Amino acid sequence: MSITPTPLGPATIPMDEVKRVKALGFLHRKGTDLFNCRVITRNGKVTADELARITEAAAKFGCGEVSMTTRLTLEIQGVPYENIDAIRTFLAEAGLETGGTGAKVRPVVSCKGTTCQYGLLDSYGIADEIHERFFKGYGDVALPHKFKIAVGGCPNNCVKPNLNDLGIVGQRVPGFEADKCRGCGKCQVEKACPVDAAHVVDGKLSVDPEVCTRCGRCVGKCPFHARDNAVYGYRVYIGGRWGKKSAHGIPLKKLFTSKEEVLDVVEKAILLFRDQGIKGERFSDTIQRLGFENVQAQLLGNELLERKAEILAD
Repeated sequence: MSITPTPLGPATIPMDEVKRVKALGFLHRKGTDLFNCRVITRNGKVTADELARITEAAAKFGCGEVSMTTRLTLEIQGVPYENIDAIRTFLAEAGLETGGTGAKVRPVVSCKGTTCQYGLLDSYGIADEIHERFFKGYGDVALPHKFKIAVGGCPNNCVKPNLNDLGIVGQRVPGFEADKCRGCGKCQVEKACPVDAAHVVDGKLSVDPEVCTRCGRCVGKCPFHARDNAVYGYRVYIGGRWGKKSAHGIPLKKLFTSKEEVLDVVEKAILLFRDQGIKGERFSDTIQRLGFENVQAQLLGNELLERKAEILAD
């Protein structure tokens, strides 16, 4: 049975205390002494036992309701101020933690990746590594503003990676053996292309690289095997955001084929933001101020990692 706490009238919690508990993942409900408790998930996933504990916590310490955020964390609604310590202890007993707020790396979001028919990479796998290495590993690292990361398994962009401070998108870059192409009147590659990037021109397949999204849908469609080979990879976008101000992330010029190299780029972006960002500005503002080409050169180089200790010590 859920318990609905009664608001205590006008809010009585001092603002410095509201700010303190917000850093713990408790967001104040305007005009009350109630808070919403943000429970961290692993890219939206929890076990059945963890979900049972969250449900029990909502009934015991909140108003009996749980909502999902747009970034796939769970929020226990209506927790009275005096229950904050108790609910944190109760959740911690099941290995659950609260948080996910503040000017630092935020919980990563991902799509379901290779379990989807269009998935080109293990989104959950790489997102789990980002969660451990950067959300948790950089949990005490203050940044100029929040830093959001998303991983999409293909160019369908279901979790909108290019609207995050840094987004990773799975790619499948088709190869082309021109000598096998017969310039068919009904080209199966052209037919399979969902973005109309492929056309037969002067008797040969031609693909517009500015239109092609590297979704891989055309691979293996040619009956003469001109389009059988492909390379899996990662496209990295930087500087996306949404809200009062929005910006589409810009892709780095390099198509990455190494997961380790992509993770290093994530770390370099965080280090650059800490080192060269100005307090209160988003990463997109930092990129605009420094210049995309400048930022790209730093992310593709090694100096930021070489200066890691220095940057984190400031």
